[in-house]
Amino acid sequence: MEKQYSPLSGYLMVLIELVLVVAIAFGFMRGMVIPSVVLTVLFIFIAVGFLIVDPNESAVLVLFGAYKGSVKTNGFYWVNPFFVKKKISLRARNIDSEPIKVNDKIGNPIMIAVVLVWRVNETFKAAFQVDDYEHFVNIQTEAAIRKLAGLYPYDNFEDHEAEVTLRSGGEEVNDQLEKELSERLNIAGVEVMEARINYLAYAQEIAQAMLKRQQAAAIVAARYKIVEGAVSMVEMALEELSKKDIVRLDEEKKASMVSNLMVVLCGDKEATPIVNTGTLY
Repeated sequence: MEKQYSPLSGYLMVLIELVLVVAIAFGFMRGMVIPSVVLTVLFIFIAVGFLIVDPNESAVLVLFGAYKGSVKTNGFYWVNPFFVKKKISLRARNIDSEPIKVNDKIGNPIMIAVVLVWRVNETFKAAFQVDDYEHFVNIQTEAAIRKLAGLYPYDNFEDHEAEVTLRSGGEEVNDQLEKELSERLNIAGVEVMEARINYLAYAQEIAQAMLKRQQAAAIVAARYKIVEGAVSMVEMALEELSKKDIVRLDEEKKASMVSNLMVVLCGDKEATPIVNTGTLY
């Protein structure tokens, strides 16, 4: 588990180093070679222990294979010179993944990509639980995308019972993606700040066919509305003619009138009227 390490102030050790410099110079001037050499070695040994931690950065400290702690507070410090110091950034990072081909819930090949915002939260896990935490994040992001695509259909054209789809799922799909990534990246001490689908499309080999299907569905939906409106208009016309007693039509003539009105109202092109110069019959 991660633990905090409290290092010594680097400025105090700088003061000690200055004293050693004065002592070394005085020793060489007085001909005291051996003490001066010893002080020089001590000076170099102390200098190795200086540590600078920048804002939003941490240092993991290891002594002969044993984890001693992490320094997360920025500043100028001094630690045991035998410590191995491994710097880990705590800054937020972005991954804008390349679109990859996966299969959705019903097996359609689709192209999908995500934007992931993440940062290291636990330096111990990032340093020791995985070999390379940045590479680990990239690989697990792709794995999470593939799993997410298998949970939902692209749309509900084929799966009419699907309430949530990749195309229309919105926040629910993104929340599921964040949850999946958080579970996968927790082992590396990585916090998922935000994850969103930023690209979604059918794969190239079926894109044209799916476009035609969507166009056909749109045409059918439009036709349905047109027919629904035409029926209402015919019903209203017959009702008004009957109510105002403008003309009396038998069932055969009503049927003919309904037919003509439906053709006019539902046709793709404008109707060309034919003027009857004789009697109604």
